[in-house]
Amino acid sequence: MALTTRPVTAEILPDLGALFGTNKTTNGCYCMWFVVSGKECQAGWSGGNRTAFEAMAGAVPLGLLAYSDGAPVGWVAAGPRSRYARALRSPTLAGSRDAAEDDAVWLVPCFYVRREARRAGVTRTLLQAAVELAHTHGARAVEGFPLAGEGRRSTSEAYLGVEPVFAACGFSVVDRPSPSRVVMRRELPVRSRRKSAPGTGARSGR
Repeated sequence: MALTTRPVTAEILPDLGALFGTNKTTNGCYCMWFVVSGKECQAGWSGGNRTAFEAMAGAVPLGLLAYSDGAPVGWVAAGPRSRYARALRSPTLAGSRDAAEDDAVWLVPCFYVRREARRAGVTRTLLQAAVELAHTHGARAVEGFPLAGEGRRSTSEAYLGVEPVFAACGFSVVDRPSPSRVVMRRELPVRSRRKSAPGTGARSGR
């Protein structure tokens, strides 16, 4: 399957809506589960979650879409860790998280791939693209909390990602908070500032 990816900004929210509309759960949750409280997420299931999600669209993308033949087939949520307030309150991240890094470290908490596009490398492609996007926006590192181990997982669990895919994309284990979950991290190189060409520096006026 030939895939391309695009960061999700306001301009392509309709494509995300088309993808989420293929599944009752994604259409209801609208990837707000790790952003707001459980009570708020449930209350927004009939459209409020979509409204809240789309209101977050701004300069920093909300994640990425994967396309095949021009149609959206997969999604990954990705952004500064501070965006995902509910995830930060969870015991899963408690043992490994430095709160001072919440704006500088990106989190990849959720994936969705259409049924007919599964087992075709979509998740791995999206995760690699998320790493590149984070680096473009100056992130210090990228983290995720996928399912631990190599066992095959049900669709209802796979939205978290799985340890082997994160490992294949250069992530290392930083914590194993439970037998079923693992926190993984990939450090990113510091982006160097572009040097000014000779003669193009700031000059004092007369």
